Amino acid sequence: MRHRVSNRQLAVALRYQDDKDAAPRVIAKGQGHVAEHILELARKHGIPVREDPDLVQSLAQIDLGETIPAELYPAVAEVLAYVYRMNQQRAAR
Repeated sequence: MRHRVSNRQLAVALRYQDDKDAAPRVIAKGQGHVAEHILELARKHGIPVREDPDLVQSLAQIDLGETIPAELYPAVAEVLAYVYRMNQQRAAR
């Protein structure tokens, strides 16, 4: 996910492994050059990126390595559904 804040990009990367994680976990976050690097790595590895200004602001408040709080489950579930659809479309090609 990414979002522009005062001409400074903000990005947060999540990971969810259902066999290891109770909930999605924040694995990277940053502004400016760090955000650009996160997005560059996502593109390089074919990881879908979704823009959601409100959600990225909330996720940026979570410490690295921490799971997301329950109140963000519905919004993150939408993101995971989006990623799933993108992966299915890619596989169909």
